[in-house]
Amino acid sequence: MGPDGRCAACGAYQQPHQAVQPHPAPSPGLYGYPQPYPQPYPYPAAMPGLPGTPPLGGLPVGGVDLRRGVRITLNVLLGVVALLLMLYLAAIGRQRGVILDILHNGHPGSSAHDAAVDDADSFADAMTVLSFLGMVATAVVWVIWFRRVRLNAEVFAPGTHRFGSGWAVGSWFTPVVNLWFPKQMANDIYRASAPDGPQSAPKGLLNAWWVLWIVANVLSTIGDGMSSVASRKLERSFTDSDWRSAVELLGSSLAVSGFSVLLLLADTVLALLVVRQLTRMQEQRAMAGPLAMPPAAPYVPSPAPPYAAPPVQPYAAPPVPPFAPPAVPPSVPPSVPPHGAPSGGAPYGPPPQQNPFGAGPAAS
Repeated sequence: MGPDGRCAACGAYQQPHQAVQPHPAPSPGLYGYPQPYPQPYPYPAAMPGLPGTPPLGGLPVGGVDLRRGVRITLNVLLGVVALLLMLYLAAIGRQRGVILDILHNGHPGSSAHDAAVDDADSFADAMTVLSFLGMVATAVVWVIWFRRVRLNAEVFAPGTHRFGSGWAVGSWFTPVVNLWFPKQMANDIYRASAPDGPQSAPKGLLNAWWVLWIVANVLSTIGDGMSSVASRKLERSFTDSDWRSAVELLGSSLAVSGFSVLLLLADTVLALLVVRQLTRMQEQRAMAGPLAMPPAAPYVPSPAPPYAAPPVQPYAAPPVPPFAPPAVPPSVPPSVPPHGAPSGGAPYGPPPQQNPFGAGPAAS
């Protein structure tokens, strides 16, 4: 078509084509290769609302459960348990005060001592029952929350956990292994939930919480054992020295138990901080989307070959040898005697002078 819009072959005017917007170049993918189609995230990178903030109501984000009901319930129960532990610590202190008063003032046979002992024991028994009930309710909600954050961590980093999601509940109630299985699962959850990568996961708060939990339970077991031994000695004491040693042992057991309750109270506060820290990490991790891949080299398309130039292959093909037909040995024609010479045999018929229909010589 010429500059005036007329076809050079037929002379007719042609309608010029509209300019077509070029298709946007594919974005470079991993290792610099083009990525023809956008790859979906395993979960949406953001929800409607303000950027960088958790979704309204904590609704699940592509398999990541960020609902706040269980977490709020757990925080409330941990606060109640902390309050009950403080009352239980006061009850243990009251019992120990009564025992020290008995040791300083004489044999515990008077009515005043008996009334003080009964009041201290009743208060301690009530706090023991209430603390136990609070811990049971907290333990139920705790394992529900722990399994939820374990499932969220599986979405963030699938296939990187040492234990299945069922162990998020069973590891707390299985004897012996409950001393380290829950901690290992918590380590995996922290590494998978870290917004800046597994190596950036904070461990100080988690380690302090677990160490206090183990030490408090060990001291509580030791205190219970000392109290049982002291109670048996009090039942068999008949002399002044016997009951004094038993009461002193009972006071020591109360001191160990009180220290274990104090550590458990501090551990409850750390548990509140662990729940808050891990929840915030998972919310940030869910809003950030998949972890950024290492930067790849930008994709630079190869320049087009010049006109009439043969296409250049990116990888040189190995040379192909020319086709050579298999060698065939030359055929040698049979030797033919000269004309008139006797033949060594008749290749196509019976020999001469022989009757083909009989065994005798041919008739002359």
